[in-house]
Amino acid sequence: MAVILKRGYDLPYIKLLPRKKVAIRQVLDVKHAEALKALPSDAPWYTIALVKYRRFVGPAISATVVYFLWLAYMIKWNMWYLFVERYEMSVTMVFGSLIAGMTSVGGGVIAFPVMTLVLDVAPNIARDFSLMVQSCGMTAASFVIYFMGIQVDWNSLIICSIGGVFGAIFGFEVVDQHMTSPKKKFTFTAFCFAFAFALFLLNRYRDRRTFLAVPYLNKWKGFVLFLAALVGGMFTALAGSGLDIVSFSVMTLLFRVTEKTATPTSVILMGINTAFATYWRSVIHYDASTDAFHYLLVCIPIVVIGAPMGSVIGSYLHRLVLAALIYIITTAALIGSFVVIRPLTPDLIGLAVGIVVAGIFIFFLLTLAGAKLLKHVEEQEENITITNSDSVQSSVITNKIFSVADNAPSSMQNGISNKAFQEI
Repeated sequence: MAVILKRGYDLPYIKLLPRKKVAIRQVLDVKHAEALKALPSDAPWYTIALVKYRRFVGPAISATVVYFLWLAYMIKWNMWYLFVERYEMSVTMVFGSLIAGMTSVGGGVIAFPVMTLVLDVAPNIARDFSLMVQSCGMTAASFVIYFMGIQVDWNSLIICSIGGVFGAIFGFEVVDQHMTSPKKKFTFTAFCFAFAFALFLLNRYRDRRTFLAVPYLNKWKGFVLFLAALVGGMFTALAGSGLDIVSFSVMTLLFRVTEKTATPTSVILMGINTAFATYWRSVIHYDASTDAFHYLLVCIPIVVIGAPMGSVIGSYLHRLVLAALIYIITTAALIGSFVVIRPLTPDLIGLAVGIVVAGIFIFFLLTLAGAKLLKHVEEQEENITITNSDSVQSSVITNKIFSVADNAPSSMQNGISNKAFQEI
């Protein structure tokens, strides 16, 4: 797998050339890439560590800060007994935190199904735990992404963050009040399964052209991102995850942003959204579950290492490897819902099937719209290229004319200049 970066009059984009490998190079921002290239061989050890070995220094810094705060609390209140009572969640989040850092889905895609289907935990407790644990793990991963200089679409991040906040509020105050526990379980697992189909569409065209950011961002594209984040925020309010999935799908399927940019963008986005949602549940509702907090205490030392390391590992893995992980996880979760949830009423079956079918249909439409939008973007690029070429050619002719005029006899200068401007 190789990464080709093209620049010029065109927008920068990445073309992926498949080989029999599972890893690709990281997509770094320009500033860090230049610093890495210009690093002298005789640089001080701390400069080498901060530039060349950022992928190790970043997780170490975030883990040190969180571990200090966590240890202070655990020692003060002597909460070590929780590891005996809640150890199953520590094991679960080893995998959940890695998946959260590596892919566009948060740790909730692991935690919520395991807690509700396997451990028989109430959906609201599982939701609160997912929000809390991602607010820690995703924030730590966000610091690593920024520290390492991994490419992020900052414009999309800002727009989706705003939409996600409003979506979460609407989800907490309106949607959540009308959803039963079985409906919440089926809604989330069916939604995640539909997202797996979106990844299938995404990876069907391996040599497709992709961009480092949403190309030619304008009002209507910003509005689409806002609406997508609004829907994703509502799913986050229901199950603790969803904003990252929806925003990732729209960015990659519709706007053709490369996964190597969309994934770290969605990680930071989820860190912001879950931090806000945790605040809303704990301060505004004043109803965050104590059990969820106890689960959090036994998972913090896991996720603050697992999520940042997942972001580093994911920046090297091929998209097909990451997609395969999501295929397996989402399929197992949906099948588990049909096996575990009882009574399995026709309403629940219809809800699950309806969400899957509607999700697949919407993602398919996004893919078709993305293909048409790509043609429009390429037409814009051609127009810009022609305009720039004409401008450069005119500048060259003008410079040449003035050079001739300046070297001509004084009696001919005005004549040459006037004739030249007439021709131009």
